[in-house]
Amino acid sequence: MTDDPLDYPQFVQSALKGVMHRALALAAESGLPGDHHFYISFRTTHPEVRLPPRLRKQYPEKMTIVLQHQFHGLAVDEIGFVVALSFDGLLVEGIAVPFDAVTAFADPSADFALRFDPADAREAAPGAPEADRPPDKAPAAEEEGGATVVAVDFSRRGRRQDS
Repeated sequence: MTDDPLDYPQFVQSALKGVMHRALALAAESGLPGDHHFYISFRTTHPEVRLPPRLRKQYPEKMTIVLQHQFHGLAVDEIGFVVALSFDGLLVEGIAVPFDAVTAFADPSADFALRFDPADAREAAPGAPEADRPPDKAPAAEEEGGATVVAVDFSRRGRRQDS
């Protein structure tokens, strides 16, 4: 974490999460229009993620959910979202995901995807294990054949050289 009050990487991450927040809030208010649907990947290890025990056991580190046809009760606030999903034909109540746990958000119907660097991944050393690094691409890019992924990498900082 930086002591610099002008933490531009954090400013950018917050702005990008604002896009996701707005899309989720609109879906919570009015439903998903047309063919829109969301892929949301998140770290299940985040302390504020709430999952039923069987899902936590099945997805001990990360999980991707799809908000399309089988979701209910989507509620969004400034901290994150809560949604009920169907898994294997069973309704699962109260999955809670803070925005800080989200690593990727995509809407394949709009060919749009965002990747987020969790705070702990931004602070990880360059040789950190893969599990501590953000994913290389969003789930939509992997599953939908190449959606545009918006990602900003601040880990490599160039220096201005004066002539």
